[in-house]
Amino acid sequence: MPNKLFLRYPQLKSIFVIIFSVLFLDQITKVLARVYLEPVHSVSVIGNFFRLTYVENPGIAFGIRIDNKVFFTILSIVAVVVIFYYLFSLRERKGISYAFATILGGAFGNLIDRFFYGRVVDFMDFEFFNIHIPPFKFLFFNFSGYSMDRWPVFNVADMAVSLGMIMVIAIAVFDNDEQKETSTDVVPEQD
Repeated sequence: MPNKLFLRYPQLKSIFVIIFSVLFLDQITKVLARVYLEPVHSVSVIGNFFRLTYVENPGIAFGIRIDNKVFFTILSIVAVVVIFYYLFSLRERKGISYAFATILGGAFGNLIDRFFYGRVVDFMDFEFFNIHIPPFKFLFFNFSGYSMDRWPVFNVADMAVSLGMIMVIAIAVFDNDEQKETSTDVVPEQD
C-alpha cells in the first residue's frame, strides 16, 4: 500500500524525509542540551552575541505562559491535524507541501516535549538590537510598553516552524502559477 501511494505521489517521500529530519535534529539537539547545558545553563559561543543557554519553557512561543496546559496540548494536537490536512490536500504543489512539512516537523518536536516533559527545551540565545517602545495610550487601550535586548531563547523546532511560515507567506505572495492555471482552465458558459 505505501509503495502505491509513493508511486502516485512521488514527493511524499520528500515530505516524510523533511518531517523526520526536522524532528530528529530537534530531538537530538534537545537531548544534547539536557546533557551538556542543563548543569551549566549558559555557554558563550560568539561572545555575548550568541550563547547556548538552557531554558525549560512551560508556556508557548517566546515564553508566554498558559494556565490550562491540557487545553493548550489539545489545541496543539488540533493544529497538527489541521497542518496534516493542508499538507496532504495540497500535496500536488511541492513548495507549499515542503513548507507545511517543515512546520509539521517542528510542531511535532515541541509537542513531543510537552507530552513527555510538560515543557519545551530551548537553548539558542541571540543578542537582538535594542527595542524600546514606551508606554502609551491609543483610543481606549493602555499599552504598558515593551523592551527587548535579547531574542527569546529558541530551539530547532521553533526555527523550523518559523522557516515554514516564511515559506508559506513567500509562496502565497510570489507564486501565481497555480492561480494562472486555474483561471485559464475555466470555460465560459455559452448561451
